Amino acid sequence: MRKTSPLIAAMAILVALPAVAQDAAATGAAPAVSADVAYIFNTLLFLIGGFLVMWMAAGFAMLEAGLVRSRNVTTQLFKNVSLFAIAGLMYWLIGYNLMYPGDDGWTVPGVIGQIFSPKAIDPVAAGDASAGYSAGSDFFFQLMFCATTASIVSGTLAERVKLWPFMIFTVLLTGVIYPIEASWEWGTGFLDQMGFSDFAGSTLVHATGGFAALAGAIILGPRSGKYRADGRMQPMPGSNLALATLGTFILWLGWFGFNGASQLAIGSVNDAADVSRIFVNTNMAASAGAIAAIGVTQALYGKIDLTMVLNGALAGLVAITAEPLFPSIFGSILIGAVGGAIAVLVVPMLDRFRIDDVVGAIPVHLVAGIWGTLVVPASNPDASYITQLVGVAAIGAFTFVLSFVIWTVLKATMGIRVDEEAEISGLDISEMGMEAYPDFVQAK
Repeated sequence: MRKTSPLIAAMAILVALPAVAQDAAATGAAPAVSADVAYIFNTLLFLIGGFLVMWMAAGFAMLEAGLVRSRNVTTQLFKNVSLFAIAGLMYWLIGYNLMYPGDDGWTVPGVIGQIFSPKAIDPVAAGDASAGYSAGSDFFFQLMFCATTASIVSGTLAERVKLWPFMIFTVLLTGVIYPIEASWEWGTGFLDQMGFSDFAGSTLVHATGGFAALAGAIILGPRSGKYRADGRMQPMPGSNLALATLGTFILWLGWFGFNGASQLAIGSVNDAADVSRIFVNTNMAASAGAIAAIGVTQALYGKIDLTMVLNGALAGLVAITAEPLFPSIFGSILIGAVGGAIAVLVVPMLDRFRIDDVVGAIPVHLVAGIWGTLVVPASNPDASYITQLVGVAAIGAFTFVLSFVIWTVLKATMGIRVDEEAEISGLDISEMGMEAYPDFVQAK
């Protein structure tokens, strides 16, 4: 996800081409592609990766619609559409510049860029091959990661959060919180200077969304009836496991764009080989996460829990996202398997603290994201465990504290939770005035 300086990219191409051409003449190998062709390939990688990550928005919507109860499905679908639209506007208006302040200068060096300076991506401007890729494709690709962060919060707070406070929080998350913390590494900020490594965002995207969701869940409180007086948890099954499964497969597919396009280049043989290796490792981690969840649920409960298996696959994907290039296939399997186990084992821990996470986003995105980030040095020799820990702690503290403050202010000023009657009847009626399944009537 780290941006490459156009000047450095151009110099690298100019320096490399004569040597490659000379080598090719001596060996009979095919010459390297021109700067124009590399520009086209790299731009296509960003655009294809970007729309695959956008397709993940449909995956989140289907997953959440399937895991909430039928009386809250319309509201959950609306939240996923609205958060994506909000992210699109806020990332252009404020976020993109905050995330990559090197283009226009830092307000606080290495920590925060200029607050307001929307990027001018001229749709009629000619492309510049020396940049390595088009500005529009870069903006589009980075925007999709911003929207993904907000999607994580949506599922955790389902079935009891008011719509307008949620959308206000989304404005601040996508416009300010995510871009600032992401700039610390991908914008060549202080974490990048320290050597922190998060290839495609196990912490920068997923754990950030998880920290924001955790703060909201604590302030919001659990759903009515979720925890009994004796402390036991009351199961609240989702409305449609077919939709949840579809959502998981959509997310799995989109993740190839999420991780693969984060290579940021496919204009050379080595880059193409790296992208293919990322695809393989990403898929292996997801598979291992699902299998691990199958084994853990069978061992703990005597039966396999489909929802845990779905989250196990997603947790494997989240875990490998911090470093999908360097691990061997066996290493990717191990990383994903631990992520899948985390998705199962963390759920009862949250229940002990009465933290109600409707879709399991905190175990999947927060805890598995931290695991994936901390294990990066096991395969990447340029990373260190101390630096990875410092990076996770800095991002976690910033995101959680700021999110906690925002949710607290929203609660004190306009309220963030629907009343008990509205929660019982469902947010589709109380918040939206329409039902996802209008033909389902309650028997009298």
